[in-house]
Amino acid sequence: MPDTISTGNEGLDTILRGGLPPRRLYLLELEGAPGSGKTTLALQFLREGVRRGERALYITLSETSEELAAVAASHGWDSSEFDVFEFSSAADIFGEGRDQSILHPWEMELGETIRLIQDEVERVKPKRVVFDSLSEMRLLAQDPLRYRRQVLALKQFFSGRDTTVILVDDMTGNADGRDAHLHSLCHGVITLERLTLDFGAARRRLQVQKLRGVDFTAGYHDLSIRTGGLHIYPRLIAAAHHSEYVDDVTPSGIKELDNLLGGGPLRGTSTLLTGPAGSGKTTIALQYLHAACERGEACTVYEFDERIGTLLARAKAFNLDLDKHVASGTLVVEQIDPAEISPGEFSSRVRWEVEQRNVRMIVIDSLNGYMAAMPQEQHLILQMHELLSYLSQKGVVTLLINPQNGLVGTMATSLNISYIADAVVLMRFFEAEGRVRKAISVLKNRGGPHEDTIRELRIDDGGVRVGEPLSEFRGILTGTPEYLGERSPLMENRDSDA
Repeated sequence: MPDTISTGNEGLDTILRGGLPPRRLYLLELEGAPGSGKTTLALQFLREGVRRGERALYITLSETSEELAAVAASHGWDSSEFDVFEFSSAADIFGEGRDQSILHPWEMELGETIRLIQDEVERVKPKRVVFDSLSEMRLLAQDPLRYRRQVLALKQFFSGRDTTVILVDDMTGNADGRDAHLHSLCHGVITLERLTLDFGAARRRLQVQKLRGVDFTAGYHDLSIRTGGLHIYPRLIAAAHHSEYVDDVTPSGIKELDNLLGGGPLRGTSTLLTGPAGSGKTTIALQYLHAACERGEACTVYEFDERIGTLLARAKAFNLDLDKHVASGTLVVEQIDPAEISPGEFSSRVRWEVEQRNVRMIVIDSLNGYMAAMPQEQHLILQMHELLSYLSQKGVVTLLINPQNGLVGTMATSLNISYIADAVVLMRFFEAEGRVRKAISVLKNRGGPHEDTIRELRIDDGGVRVGEPLSEFRGILTGTPEYLGERSPLMENRDSDA
């Protein structure tokens, strides 16, 4: 016999390191508001058994077969693939000698309910069973001790049979919340939660609270309900994804810009591009991206702020033709709606790009948009740290764009993520000869030596230009630097340079 059986859900199987040990009793709990996906997950479990040629049985005390069929149909499934036993039709099967034509759970003694369930299991002889739900049994029992005795009787009935059972419990009517005694009876406990945010789609997550004899991935795992079932995104653990890669630089094609970072960002490092709006952060990232695409490396941009069309049009205006790389499949630009995506799903998308497309460079524009996907800043930092560690393990160059609040003067950022980035590139506006200009400098570079100079940055229809080092500044630390040196190092328009 196999050591584990698939749950029918790839993400959950990954969390469980293969699946569930067979011939055991498991508890599927719902916390918070209904709609967490427990019925959908239960149906996936049964359909996997049908796919493997096994008999499967859905026992429902709370939903009708029509309601169950509607849930299945919403995912493109057919509930007739497995047996459904509902108590509104129990009289038709076991109704000899009974007066009533319809038998409801609340009209029966709990012991009779259990007997009918056992008789149906004996008749079908299923390999997989879903019992929905324990809350109805709890209401029938009325007494907690009697309820627990009946659950224990169910466990004893299924023990010794070649049957894997999932008990569904939405914990309604359970004033004490989680039932510790019930948890002790079950071989494993999986909890699903639905969280309603102040804005945006509801967030759903799953946690394996216990699973005897299995080294599962603990903690919360984000999930979403889509057509076709539950999509569960296992929590990212960077240390489990190490790959060997060549530790070389990734130049931008602009010598002066590359000199700032000692040749360019190293493979497996993250570079934070920070500065006020309009200072050139995204354009610098696109310059590195364009150079990588020209080398034939697969790249991905996650666009939280701008529209994709605007981004590509802006790149073309600066002599960076990214459309041809999008057309060839070398570059993927993905629009992200932070109100609709969870951090777990975002990490899962990044993993797919790295592991399926062999992406070598990723741009996240911007971190402010990513922060909107995770309101709790402390958790966001942890999520981002794990994601950057994963990308480092895979040798991916990551460019993070982080706008600062304000245009001039002392500026701050709503997300202090500079300490986890390997390199920090700062862009600022400065004043010289009555004109507003842009400056670029590198504040740190863990990957090796870097220039400590400040250079002028100009972006026009000919592309990106980086000037000679500028030494004579005043007011750098005030946030409003002013250049007082010679005019010769400053760059002018390309036409006047000729």
